[in-house]
Amino acid sequence: MKTTGNTILITGGGSGIGEALAKRFHDLGNTVIIAGRRQDVLERATVGRDNMHAMSVDVESNVDIVNFANRVIMQYPAINVLINNAGIMRSETLDGPRDLADAEAMITTNLLGTIRMTNAFIEHFVEQPDATIVNVSSGLAFVPLFTAPTYNATKAAVHSYTVSMREALKGKVEVIELAPPAVQTSLTPGQETRTGYQPLVEFIDEVMELFSQQPTPPEILVSRVHFQRFAEAEGRFDNALATLSDMATKMRNG
Repeated sequence: MKTTGNTILITGGGSGIGEALAKRFHDLGNTVIIAGRRQDVLERATVGRDNMHAMSVDVESNVDIVNFANRVIMQYPAINVLINNAGIMRSETLDGPRDLADAEAMITTNLLGTIRMTNAFIEHFVEQPDATIVNVSSGLAFVPLFTAPTYNATKAAVHSYTVSMREALKGKVEVIELAPPAVQTSLTPGQETRTGYQPLVEFIDEVMELFSQQPTPPEILVSRVHFQRFAEAEGRFDNALATLSDMATKMRNG
């Protein structure tokens, strides 16, 4: 992936990892479009930045995604990079019947949102030079957190889908996976200052260093996520799962 001279769309770009990526890529001379549900939040992120634009979209609605993609392509026909970053994470318990609204929302946003957004742009992208799709998964795709089972499952599915995309689009569109560890963002309540989570600036610094490598790695993996990403291959899966489960139990019990 080239790191400058692109027109980049980042979903979930109004805060957290999405906003940080948007600003770093904008600093490198790219035209950046950030997308999300709340136009006011998006516009605050673009203040003082020419060629950084805010466009609202409901990633839970396929109809809205299709209409949104048509608007983006019409206004920014040079778009050649899509970063599927929009996602939500909700805590769940599995020891009894429950309202599945949170689980369904995570599947719709995290997994179907990625599939639908890619589908809406793919015809345009296969005709674009230097086209790239980046799907944001998670370290939890590889070693799960028992308090977030549906979130883990959606991110594992995003990983698998990305591997298939990479093979299917070989020679047409570059496909990259970004798998963050636990990062200090507003993804869940209290996470922005949670001890042991990677500071956002530190995470983004390392991510941008990896994006600058040529050729760009097919998986953008900061050092902190290696604990999860390679746990199974290195025969550490059970120990890694126990470590995360112990951490989750302590957090749940306060």
